[in-house]
Amino acid sequence: MAFNQFTNLDFNDLRAQIKDYLRANSKFTDFDFEGSNFSILIDTLAYNSYITAYNTNMAVNEAYLDSATLRENVVSLARNIGYVPRSRKASVATVSLSVDVTGFSPQASTIKLNKGLVALGTIQNGQYIFSIPDDITANVDINNIANFTDISLYQGNLITKKFTIDYSQVDAKYILPNPNIDTSTIRVSVTDATSGTVEVYEPYQNIFAVNKESRLFLTQEIEDEKYQLLFGDDLLGKKPPNGSEVEVTYLVTDGELGDGAANFTFNGNFTYDSGASTLQVTQGVSLITTTQSSENGGAIESIDSIKYLAPRVYASQQRAVTSNDYISLIPTLFANVDSVTAYGGEELSPPEYGKVYITIKPKNGEFLSDVTKAEIKSGLKQYTVAGIKQEFVDLKYLYIEYDSTVSYNPGHIDNAEGLSSNIKKAIQMYSKSSDINSFGGRLKYSKLLNIIDKVSNSVTSNITVLKMRRNLVPVYNAFANYELCYGNKFHADTEGFNIRSSSFKIDGVIGDVYLTDIPNDDTGTFGTIRFFTIVDSKPNYINLNAGTVDYVKGEIILYPVSISSSGLLNRIEIEVIPESNDIVAKQNLYIVLDTTANSKLTLLEDVLTSGSNRSGVGYVPPSSFVSTKQYTR
Repeated sequence: MAFNQFTNLDFNDLRAQIKDYLRANSKFTDFDFEGSNFSILIDTLAYNSYITAYNTNMAVNEAYLDSATLRENVVSLARNIGYVPRSRKASVATVSLSVDVTGFSPQASTIKLNKGLVALGTIQNGQYIFSIPDDITANVDINNIANFTDISLYQGNLITKKFTIDYSQVDAKYILPNPNIDTSTIRVSVTDATSGTVEVYEPYQNIFAVNKESRLFLTQEIEDEKYQLLFGDDLLGKKPPNGSEVEVTYLVTDGELGDGAANFTFNGNFTYDSGASTLQVTQGVSLITTTQSSENGGAIESIDSIKYLAPRVYASQQRAVTSNDYISLIPTLFANVDSVTAYGGEELSPPEYGKVYITIKPKNGEFLSDVTKAEIKSGLKQYTVAGIKQEFVDLKYLYIEYDSTVSYNPGHIDNAEGLSSNIKKAIQMYSKSSDINSFGGRLKYSKLLNIIDKVSNSVTSNITVLKMRRNLVPVYNAFANYELCYGNKFHADTEGFNIRSSSFKIDGVIGDVYLTDIPNDDTGTFGTIRFFTIVDSKPNYINLNAGTVDYVKGEIILYPVSISSSGLLNRIEIEVIPESNDIVAKQNLYIVLDTTANSKLTLLEDVLTSGSNRSGVGYVPPSSFVSTKQYTR
């Protein structure tokens, strides 16, 4: 009897294959499967085969990192290659405060800020708890002041959990019962039941530094986004004594919701040692001064992020040598990463050997603070190679503006306003896509055109012109030179005015000033920057050699100039025409498809398609080129 291969998961196909299998048996050759109760048995067999095949398929999928969908399986598979998924991260603020001990009796020489709740931070009229995971002690100076300068406050509530080590329980597990833990705030101490000795255990970092005396613990994510503590076995790491008490403190945090707190109200606990006892500080506490608002809070690492980073971190082998190593490692150290790029100094012109340049786009905010840069650099120390210096470079936003004229058939829509709104929404969605929102991203011109065309069947065509813009942030009332890099080749019309700017004012010049360019020759390689004012609707040049432009590299350099003010708030917008409509973000450039008022959308009734003007007499299609008669933005 022939055997069929049951490879199809479809119920009806399985049912048909079972009947074919039975018909191959001589006893069922002429049997009427549909007209008898035997069909019920076939349906049951098909259903059972379908369920079994489906479950088997899903189980096999869960065995591989790239196809697994359940978080606990993804975490477990990542653990097999040495990757520890990032926990939720508490938002951190930097503050200062002091205690005036004048009049204290007995006199205090040191003041201790006790771990736990310190202050309440206000965020959009709501309050969040800010704590410290460790005690902080400050000495009293000659002015009777104990200064607590630039201390870090972590958003969250400090929790204490205690375990008793009992090796008679074979499957004993030490699980922290709270979700939303920031694992970097976990502190572990072990008290020996016999001697009363308290030993502090540190988090595991590197297996090469572990011996049988190493007091270490390992944090491991388990189900429901909770964490389990693992200890050594007296071979790799010290084993806590039987019967000892383990005390664990950790912060439960709201993650990124804690970002943005700038105003804090003290609600903590100061104490000092009188010699005979510990006394509470009830007076002399100053107001809290905020050095850095709370930032860098983050959610627990997503499944997609684990799948992406785990094999790349494994490939880096826990060291930062190549630029790809930095790109893989930094998101594991810093939660507030939207995108990161790194490149070696040897890629620059002129080259700078022995340096790696790092640029990060944070999820919250536009730029990294100095505190955050120092934190990341410190975290990278254990992975970096001696002799390689890390330099952080602020990202540069490259804005892409569009001027789109969309032809449409009015017979296919109710109103043009609805069509215009839908087109803008579609462009807005594309602006947030992975094509654009990453270092090394690219605006794909053909894709943008296709997105506009597919918004509605009423759209017959679109002519879309792109422009690139960088925002120059001037140093007011001081001579300074400026360099703007666009990373893409400029279009160079020989008549000039390929570059346009918003208005600004220069010391000693009456009226609004603008800048533009004029090519040096017909090759379209280099040009000269000019400053001008507008007189009688025409440019009046006040400086014919204000800087240079490299059309091929896409760079503008302004010679030293003292700018007193700008027409726009804290910026001068400088717009250029790209040579290619496919625009690429290179090195530390980050593309932003501008969907604000700087971009334009015009609807044009297609009189040819609608039939209102079949002959086409008087029909003028929109131009695909930017008019060079525009002198300014």
